[in-house]
Amino acid sequence: MRIAVVTGASSGLGREFVRRLGAEGGLDEIWAVARRKDRLDALEALSPVPVRPLPMDLTRPESLEALSALLNREQPEIRVLVCAAGFGRIGQSRSISAADNSAMIDLNCRAAVDVTSAALPYLHSGSRILEICSTAAFQPMPGLNVYAATKAFLQSYTKALHHELLASGIHVTAVCPYWIRDTEFIPLAQKADPGGFRHFPLASRAGTVVRWALLDSRLNLWVSTPGPVCAVHRLAAKFIPHALMVPLLDLLRRV
Repeated sequence: MRIAVVTGASSGLGREFVRRLGAEGGLDEIWAVARRKDRLDALEALSPVPVRPLPMDLTRPESLEALSALLNREQPEIRVLVCAAGFGRIGQSRSISAADNSAMIDLNCRAAVDVTSAALPYLHSGSRILEICSTAAFQPMPGLNVYAATKAFLQSYTKALHHELLASGIHVTAVCPYWIRDTEFIPLAQKADPGGFRHFPLASRAGTVVRWALLDSRLNLWVSTPGPVCAVHRLAAKFIPHALMVPLLDLLRRV
């Protein structure tokens, strides 16, 4: 059985990946992982490929154990793994609760690594892994401190995994989008500090990000910058010292 596994599938980029992968075909099933079962059930209408809803909270060890047991029982061939589960909080560090900081680290870092590790035995030559990072990974980011740090971790992990799996023919890509206007991320992230970022100019759309990311993963790029703003940001972060980049970004978020 040839499957795709998509975490964070109930909304945002995860939901769009389910829709796009279903339209592409070549799969027997899409396993959609997220907490909200009602939203997972609604994914069936988006995809011509059958969607198996797996309501799980990936911050809980028992969910990882259940996913690992299911993979072991059914022995599928995972053609595409998309780790899109994650969340962020906008605001100065003193305005973010310790619980939110811990949850960001747990979901954005540990859960992504654990799901990927559980999936590795079922990936073969031509399979693809897409870890959803962010342009926030390219440098420290005031007002998005812990979130940016978790995405820097995930990008580093993904780059090393890309190298480790290169000889096996498995493609591994860190997807680093800019702000995305048509997902829940921005309004949910602003809960801690609505004034943390005032504007989100030139924000992308989920469909564009997913389409671009899937193309980059086929090309086996280790980092996908799905849009011109992402590409410019990545280039700037390579050549502008962080000592200048960080205060510049802090100034821009206040404009």
